[in-house]
Amino acid sequence: MVFILLLTFSFAMFQGGFVSWFIFYMALPFVLYSLLLIFYPMKDITLSRQIHTAQIRRGQNYSATVYFNRNFSFPLLYTVLTEKTNSVALRKLNPKENRTLFMPGFKKSHTWHYEIEDMPRGEHVLEGIEIEIADFFGWTKKTKLFPVKQTILVYPRTVDIPYRALESSYDQGAMAAPHTLVKDTTMATGIRDYQPGDRVSWIHWKSFAKTQTLRTKEFEDRQAEDLFLLDDRKPSDKFESQVELTASLLQSIVRGNSSAAYLSIGSTVDSFPVIHSEEHLQRVMYHLTKVLPDLDRPAEEVANRDLQQIRATTLIYVTTKLTVEMVEAIQRNVRNLHTCMCLVITNKDEKLGKAEEAARQFAISKGFLVKSVAPENFATVFTEVSRK
Repeated sequence: MVFILLLTFSFAMFQGGFVSWFIFYMALPFVLYSLLLIFYPMKDITLSRQIHTAQIRRGQNYSATVYFNRNFSFPLLYTVLTEKTNSVALRKLNPKENRTLFMPGFKKSHTWHYEIEDMPRGEHVLEGIEIEIADFFGWTKKTKLFPVKQTILVYPRTVDIPYRALESSYDQGAMAAPHTLVKDTTMATGIRDYQPGDRVSWIHWKSFAKTQTLRTKEFEDRQAEDLFLLDDRKPSDKFESQVELTASLLQSIVRGNSSAAYLSIGSTVDSFPVIHSEEHLQRVMYHLTKVLPDLDRPAEEVANRDLQQIRATTLIYVTTKLTVEMVEAIQRNVRNLHTCMCLVITNKDEKLGKAEEAARQFAISKGFLVKSVAPENFATVFTEVSRK
């Protein structure tokens, strides 16, 4: 740009005349602005972000507002703000949704509100906001990344599933239990000290009024269902549906005043031995938010030892592809198993292949309940089974 200024000045000096000097004076303000922009301090600018939807469900919209402020009113022209993230899923979305161009001029502040539609599930980290300023012709460009680091949690979608116990009986006798509680809350047998995770409805308020100490009612335990939920993380185009069904089942069980254990099989085996409160449920939901389809070996090989540790009488296995080998592994390794229900994720009106149908028939022959479920039918997982 200095070369352009010298060139137009030399042309005006040697050529003379109105036209040559007009060209020089026309180029002069653009060149001078570019030179001044070089010395404009980027530290004069401050950027901040306010997230309006820090925790959302998959498919919902994320929204945030970015605030641009500065102290020195130097005229700025083409200014671009860009959200920088390490999330591969977010980078695959339309890049126009997380970038804006504006011309602040002499203004000291600017507000940018944006939304990203159909957010993918996951833990998305926003590393910062990049600002780029330029002159009229792009001769001078300055860029700076402001490290405004924040995290967006996009939980899996869930469906309200009416929970029905597959098997339930009291400690004494073999009478069928009409409720789905792990504890029969109509039969208090005593009180004990309060423990974190106890439900508010279990607190013995009369004792608290007398002693000012929280005590919890003791109830008769059910032998029970000892429910265990198992899933695998096989790569599949139906993996998101599998995660959503798993999350929905666990939410249904906990909010139906029951409890369960959960085992997730992938490149790592993630175990949650006790899930009976909202706090436990949130930990599992956080796992399901970040989980990836990373199982690169047969599920029965990865989980063989962990299956031997299961002592549940009822097991629910969620998968996108049922195999004979996995059915054999469950039957061989899980002791005291009375009921096993295999939930196979399918698309609507999808027909099973020969291998899947053979695995289904094999599982049925071993006494397993096998149900193919599409996302449209998640809400009827337990009700339809109970009719059979």
